[in-house]
Amino acid sequence: MLQFITNPESKMPVTDQIFSVIEGGGRWIQIRMKDAPDDEIRKVVEAVKPKCEELGVFLIMNDRVELAKELNVGGVHLGKDDMPPSKARMILGPAAVIGVTANTFADIMAVSQLDIDYYGIGPYRQTDTKKNLSPILGIEGIRKICFEMEEKEINIPHVAVGGIKLEDVLPLIEAGVNGIAVSGAIANADDPKKETEKFIAALPETQED
Repeated sequence: MLQFITNPESKMPVTDQIFSVIEGGGRWIQIRMKDAPDDEIRKVVEAVKPKCEELGVFLIMNDRVELAKELNVGGVHLGKDDMPPSKARMILGPAAVIGVTANTFADIMAVSQLDIDYYGIGPYRQTDTKKNLSPILGIEGIRKICFEMEEKEINIPHVAVGGIKLEDVLPLIEAGVNGIAVSGAIANADDPKKETEKFIAALPETQED
């Protein structure tokens, strides 16, 4: 599976990023606009939501739990300093998808008994998309966390995130993740639509989404 995370630092407006990814076959979008006011995010969601509903594109929001509920998107992704997943679940209800960030296996264990739907494990490598970056994991760090999850029989889906490039896709899947989350490599590409197509094509058939 491929999740696209919007990148407000790109020269392409967020709304255009989303439409380009959808045209390229992307079906899972995370709207991440950390420093934007709620009204700006509302405008993006209102612009893209009809197309997402038409094509079955799954739309989630980074943080902004109350706004996600107001705009009736599919769920949220929560960083370590965001709202606790248990509180987000109470606000959003049982049908919402809730993802959480994990940098260590301890992070995985800390919420493994909560009602969450996926982990975003990273950062895989250095990335300019995110400020205050956690320690870089690299392929071995990702593999180690995936192995420890398997050992403890934690079967919650997990995607790699952080500076992922096209050539990283297969090694990361082989390391044990269920999918990848990509931001800058698509948002900053000359043709985000074609780049999305390339990322989806690089995923094994069982991982395509």
